[in-house]
Amino acid sequence: MTQGAGPTSSNQAAEGHGAAGGGGVHPTLPASVDATQALLAAGGYIADRALATTVHLALRMGRPLFLEGEPGTGKTEIAKVLAAMLPRHLVRLQCYDGLDLSAAAYEWNHARQLMAIRLAEAAGETDREALERGIYDRRFLQSRPLLQALEGEPSVLLIDELDRADEPFEAFLLEILGDFQISIPELGTIRAATPPVVIITSNRTREVHDAVRRRCLYHWVDYPDAGRERAILRVRAPGLPDRLSAQIVAFVQRVREGDYFKLPGVAETIDWAQALTALDAKELEPGAVDETLGVLLKYQDDITKLKGAEAARLIGEVTA
Repeated sequence: MTQGAGPTSSNQAAEGHGAAGGGGVHPTLPASVDATQALLAAGGYIADRALATTVHLALRMGRPLFLEGEPGTGKTEIAKVLAAMLPRHLVRLQCYDGLDLSAAAYEWNHARQLMAIRLAEAAGETDREALERGIYDRRFLQSRPLLQALEGEPSVLLIDELDRADEPFEAFLLEILGDFQISIPELGTIRAATPPVVIITSNRTREVHDAVRRRCLYHWVDYPDAGRERAILRVRAPGLPDRLSAQIVAFVQRVREGDYFKLPGVAETIDWAQALTALDAKELEPGAVDETLGVLLKYQDDITKLKGAEAARLIGEVTA
């Protein structure tokens, strides 16, 4: 799990040639797990070995990568960093309740089709079958993210928070995830010339169907241990004093052991570190902690539970 800083040249982390998804060769795919870990690190994402291995295999095998975990553990950031470092165009499909094929993949431009029919009739065209065939030309098809990822320049396709979409929507994805193509009844099958790197994320608010999982490589993205979280802060909050960094990470790690409605993710750790730096804090103190808990926690009940005596107790533990 990680968060990204400004990306640097992909040539610093990628070596050799790797097979692009579904065939072909892309010159900037990393050739080893170490190179993949370095590629992510060059983009500001501090990945552990297990995650780097899964990402590497997804790239080399041309398989979609399904990342599951708690919110704020850095799943979406992986797609962003890969897009920046490979480099490829990032195409993002943000899932939501009610998402359907017309919003996710394609939609016919009915207004343009109707205009074409009227123009053809005005020009004397009377063959209804020819008119019907003509209005289902590619120029009348409006591309949405899934189709854009197949037709456009080499891309990273991010299908973000799939668990927010309705279960029937997952059936639309199976052809894309398995064959990197979309079948359009009126037009035919559109296949990707260069299959996209596909990243699917889920916060596990519901179970994603096995048919989707079988087409993907899977990894659970957990909260980082203290050592890796400090490494993340060195990248994302470089001006943070070492003592304060160690205290912040130790404090957050202890909060994650507590019974809170929404545990702080890495993004909240980074925001809190930057907030304390902006307040010129040199170490954790009860007053500054109580005043900035709204940066770390996002629910009032959690803030009330931690504020005051409990925060002071944790501060005492991490500063001892």
